[in-house]
Order: sequence, then structure tokens, then C-alpha cells
Amino acid sequence: MTKNRENGVVQDFDFFSNFEKFFDLSQDLFCIAGYDGYFKRINPAVSKLLEYSNEELLARPINDFVYNTDKEKTSLARNELKNKIPLFSFENRYLTKSGRIVWLLWTSIPVEEEKLIYAVAKNITDKKELEQERKLHIKQLTEINKEFKQLSYSAAHDLRSPVNNMLSIFELMDTNNIQNEETLEFISILKSTADTLKENLDQYIRLLNSKNQTDSQLEEIDLKTALDEVLIAINSLIQNSKTTINIDFSVTDKVYFNKAYLKSIFLNLITNAIKYAKSDILPEITIRSEKRNNKTQLIISDNGIGFDLEKVKDKVFGLHQTFNEHIDSNGIGLYLVYNHVTNLGGHISLESEVDKGAKFEITFNN
Repeated sequence: MTKNRENGVVQDFDFFSNFEKFFDLSQDLFCIAGYDGYFKRINPAVSKLLEYSNEELLARPINDFVYNTDKEKTSLARNELKNKIPLFSFENRYLTKSGRIVWLLWTSIPVEEEKLIYAVAKNITDKKELEQERKLHIKQLTEINKEFKQLSYSAAHDLRSPVNNMLSIFELMDTNNIQNEETLEFISILKSTADTLKENLDQYIRLLNSKNQTDSQLEEIDLKTALDEVLIAINSLIQNSKTTINIDFSVTDKVYFNKAYLKSIFLNLITNAIKYAKSDILPEITIRSEKRNNKTQLIISDNGIGFDLEKVKDKVFGLHQTFNEHIDSNGIGLYLVYNHVTNLGGHISLESEVDKGAKFEITFNN
């Protein structure tokens, strides 16, 4: 019995009584084990978790309750304790009476004079299950990414032949006898589009063939030049939809990035904005650059049908995620944009409301 002075009043403090209460009420697992491999004392949290009575737990060797795969390493750890080596952050699994596997994280201190081991453990089963789920998701994403790369390579490779044939036809075509100025303009646009498509396909194949594609293809890119190449390629789509595109790269006109990725970002976000325009308003797209915390940002916004972010939440950038009945919806465009940005250490966010358009904010890692 000790005495404690508080506010001028001497109070009795029963150390052992309070220790017993602390021992019994703790949600962590408190154990005292002998060098003989048996529990000598446990708190209620142990029996509650393992689903055995105190009598059952004290009557059998500790290793009887350890998950079979972990018995050997647990025995080795116990031998270390007998050699006066404390254990910190030691993990092993136990099997409950109902057959459930639980993960425990141990801190154990040996006391040689008493031939006892004082130990406390935390139940980390939930953490381990989340970790396992995360590893499974990473494995699945890796497989999807591998398949997607192969599909991209095959598609790019297979498309090169018809594009080359188209370009050959343009080379053989004699336009001197064509008098109609509009027809000549259309032919010029088609040839320019085919040239751009061939260049993109060749670059995609080079990227896919490169083992170090991310590092080797980074370069300083002029935003206006990259955007113009995309706008030329989809010129007819822009004209037919009567889309207005406002461009402002006055804050910064350069970015250190991958050119093919940047053009793909422009292409997907612009065509999406046109595809999902409102029926009663002509499409209008604003593309501008910003600087925040010394990082370059690209802001692309539109006046289209927008997203219900309460419903789509984090699915908006998922593979094959579609949110309307549009015939061309395939759930690939935004997935590509997201991966182009994040694979190079950037960040992309979306602000949107239904019928109030969408704003994509891309922050590059430079």
C-alpha cells in the first residue's frame, strides 16, 4: 500500500490491486509463460480471442495453439528468449478453438532468475487481412496491366499496315485534276491525319518495345505544339460538332513529360468532352496551364453533361467503368489518362456536377 497526495489530500493507492485491474481489463493479450513452454498466467483477452478457457490454455503446451506453419519459428523464438534475447515485433499465427486463424504481434522479455517470460501481444489480424487483400489487388492490376500492354502493342502493330496503305494511296493520288477547293482541303486533312496516326503508332510501338520506356521517353514538351498535333488529327470532329476550344498556356508553356502520354491525355479528354456534350448547348472546352507549389498543372474543363460524383466516386478512372448509355462508351479513355499521369508520379483530380460540366486538374511531377 502506498500513499498519493492530490490537492492536499493523502489518498491510499493499492499498487497490486490496480495492477491486477489493469492486467484483467487490458484489450491487449498479457501472458506470463514458463521456460517449459506453458502459460503460467494469462489475462481474459487471451481466452476471449483464442476461445479456450483459462484451464485449457494453462493445461497444454503453448505450441499446441500455434498455427501449424508457424510452430517451428515460434520454437526458435522461444529458444532465443531462453538465451536472454528479448523479442520485439515478432509475428505468428494462432488457431482459435473454432478454427479461425489470428495474427499476433509479440513483445516478450525473459527473466532468467524466475525462468519466466513476460509478454504482451496485439491482435493484428485485420491489418494482415487488409495487407493480403492489397497484395491480391496489386497482383490483379499487374495482370490487367500486362494484358493491356499486350493488347496495345497488338492493336498498334496491326493498325500500322492499313495506315501505311492509306499513305501509299495519297502518294499515288494525282490531285492536279481536282478543281474543287473543298475536296482538296478534305484530302489534305485526311493525309495529315493519316501521317499523325502513323507517327503515333510508331511511337507507341517504340514505347512498348522499350524496357525503360518511362525514363527514356521523358522530355521537355511544348504544350501548344503537342495540343496542335492532336487538334489537327481530330479537326473534322471538332468542326462537325461546332466545338469551341479556348487555349491559354500563358502561365507556363512547357512540361517535362512523355510526349505520347501527353497527346493521349489531350486526345481522350477532348474527345470525351465532345462525346458527352449537352444536346442543347454547343460544346466548349477550356485548356490552360497553371503553376502551383512549383509544379506544372494542366486544367481541362468543359460544359458537358458532367458526372454525379456522389455515385461514381473513385470509379471514374477505373477500367471499363461507364456511367451512361452512350454507344461509344467503353470505360478505357479515363483509365488511360489516369495511368499516363500516375505512372509518371503525377496526380489527377476531377471536379464535376450533373449538367454543369467537368474539370480535370492534372499536376505533373516536375
